[in-house]
Amino acid sequence: METLVQQQYDRLATIYDQRWQVYITRTLSFLVDWATIAPSERVLDVACGTGELERLLGEQQAQQAMVGVDFSAQMLAIARQKCQHLPAVQFWQTSASVLPGPHSQFDVVICANAFHYFDQPETVLAEMARVLATGGRVIILDWCRDFFLCRLCDWVLGWVDGAYQRCYTEAELHGLLKAAGYRVGRSQRVRFGCFWGLMVVEGQ
Repeated sequence: METLVQQQYDRLATIYDQRWQVYITRTLSFLVDWATIAPSERVLDVACGTGELERLLGEQQAQQAMVGVDFSAQMLAIARQKCQHLPAVQFWQTSASVLPGPHSQFDVVICANAFHYFDQPETVLAEMARVLATGGRVIILDWCRDFFLCRLCDWVLGWVDGAYQRCYTEAELHGLLKAAGYRVGRSQRVRFGCFWGLMVVEGQ
């Protein structure tokens, strides 16, 4: 299943930012404000795509220590070019279910607009917990099935997109986090335009 997603995003890489520009800018700008990340915090961005979150955070704090991981080499090539002026940003090619590096190395682990592609979300959450430092937090921003149009989108993509898995309700995501050993802190549902309904949840 991961191979299908990788192939899909390798093909989309050169047009991804242009095609999804408005959606990416609105959702990630919201996330940056919501997350309130301190300049001293070490950040891991899981399924980072073309590095837009790293670029946005880097605009606020050029020395922010960040690692973006993704399994699409083509997306990462764009991310590295986009963030080449940010000395504290690194990008690694890897799966979200096998995160690189030692235990307890990041203060904030973020996954934005990608959780619906994970076929083993429990494994991904366990890996996030492994690399999370004591007192750190996981922040997930994703589509939310509590919104009618997202339920419809979820049903359609389940039929037409072999790489797509599913999106969750806010309560279901809370349940996944709690089952993985997190304590759920802040949580919010938010709508972007007339179509996109998302949720952002913080676990500790």
